[in-house]
Amino acid sequence: MGGFLHLYIGQESVAVGACSLMGPNDHVITAYRDHGHALAVGMSMNECMAELFGKATGCSKGKGGSMHFFAPDKNYWGGHGIVGGQTPLGLGLAYGLKYKGLTGAALCFLGDGAVNQGVFYECLNMASLFDLPVVYVIENNQYSMGTSLERSSAFRSCLAERAEGFAVDWDTCNGEELYEVRAKVHTAIERAHKQSRPTVLEVETYRYYGHSVADAKTKVYRTEEEIERYKQHHDPIRIWQARLMKEGVLTEAKNAEIDAAVRQETKESVRFAEESPIGSEQSIKEDVYFEVDRGTTAGRTGRHFFND
Repeated sequence: MGGFLHLYIGQESVAVGACSLMGPNDHVITAYRDHGHALAVGMSMNECMAELFGKATGCSKGKGGSMHFFAPDKNYWGGHGIVGGQTPLGLGLAYGLKYKGLTGAALCFLGDGAVNQGVFYECLNMASLFDLPVVYVIENNQYSMGTSLERSSAFRSCLAERAEGFAVDWDTCNGEELYEVRAKVHTAIERAHKQSRPTVLEVETYRYYGHSVADAKTKVYRTEEEIERYKQHHDPIRIWQARLMKEGVLTEAKNAEIDAAVRQETKESVRFAEESPIGSEQSIKEDVYFEVDRGTTAGRTGRHFFND
């Protein structure tokens, strides 16, 4: 794999819980830790793996790589490498929904580090003023790259509380519990659908590995004991498995069967990616600008009107 890779291991319940509530007019946009969201909205593992390998069969034709997964047919708009850069785009999705008179919500995910970007507060101001149906989901995994939350952010009780300054409703959530994630996101989506009002939801979660493949000091800025504690006692998948078994929905045998099937699918997707072709030299000029690629009036003339 070429380029960066930001793993989502330890945070799975956030994307799964939120995306499982999406209706036909609900949209998702996120940052560079985007693989979990892509799979949660229904992107195939082949498309995901091929994109990681930079192949033409990838979801972005091998041009985006790990940080730029897209699936417009599934209302999934990336995958963005600029910290906080997705927040105004999420706002734009919400504005589009309201402009078109559609009942929907824009779920915009961001990390705890992105909360300190100035553009995020411009977005909150506009979302509140214009009554836009956007849900900002802060995936607080405790570390902004290699800096702990306490050393990077000033707050009284939590990061979401900052929304009060813009008259925006906010809440917090335990990211270990899938049911709780769904319940809190459901409330936010209902607010967006019925009141066309924004929400900031902070989900407490954790990542087991470094910020990215370039983060070689993951066990320097935090202890091995801390990482193992989260793996053993706070892992969302283990907690979900235990809950399903307690409810009688899942058995040890069925769990092993699912695990084996997923591992096999992963192996097959790696083979698919390895055998897929690299894009042609000509393709480097394609998929640069939507209007030009499709020969629209705006693309031919350089003039673009909002109502076209």
